[in-house]
Amino acid sequence: MTKAADTGTLMVVSAHAADFVWRAGGAIALYAQRGWRTRVLCLSFGERGESARLWQEGKTLEEIKVIRRAEAERAAAILGAEVRFLDAGDYPLDVTSELRDALVQEFRQYRPDIILTHSLQDPYNMDHPRTTQLVLESRILAQAHGYPSSYPVIGAPPVFLYEPHQPEQCGFRIDLLLDITPVFDKKRQAMECMEAQEHLWAYYTDVAKRRGMQAGRNSGQRVVYAEAYQRVYPTVGGEFL
Repeated sequence: MTKAADTGTLMVVSAHAADFVWRAGGAIALYAQRGWRTRVLCLSFGERGESARLWQEGKTLEEIKVIRRAEAERAAAILGAEVRFLDAGDYPLDVTSELRDALVQEFRQYRPDIILTHSLQDPYNMDHPRTTQLVLESRILAQAHGYPSSYPVIGAPPVFLYEPHQPEQCGFRIDLLLDITPVFDKKRQAMECMEAQEHLWAYYTDVAKRRGMQAGRNSGQRVVYAEAYQRVYPTVGGEFL
């Protein structure tokens, strides 16, 4: 995803507790394997909008939160990531000043070299683009010398948007196909931790295969599994490759 450094910090901001697994699990496992610090921020547990089976089983809101947290913790451990839950609620995810400040302080403290988050549009799930706008705003604030913090300002980490569930409806443009073949087994194991959404295991396996085939076609290399990303800010450097 970047040639800027041999090691660094990859930060993933996920609206719900499972999003980071489906959409960026390969990137997390790949960079963790390379020795990077990988840190996931889950803004909610996906307790209201993405836990239908648990509601149908008669679970309470608090029981669902406990279950979804445990699933995400197991998945993060398999991928090699730290995970923090902000418990901001979902459906809807309300962006408060407290939530915004929490992200700014995270960026200041952990100083990500790469940030991954949701697409800019998603007519099927407004929590996702709200998260993206929150991430972009928090990144700007974390660069501002006048923003109150006990940590120093950050530089300009690139932001990559991971593939939404229905990309053709979300204005999603692929700028990067990341080869996750060496770590796909870990991603699949992590997906299988998300038992409340078992119906998505095969779906995101198929997505990874399809993107892998496209990656091979675009590179001339043998790629079996890949993840798609859109870049928000331009690449800066003295060469094309």
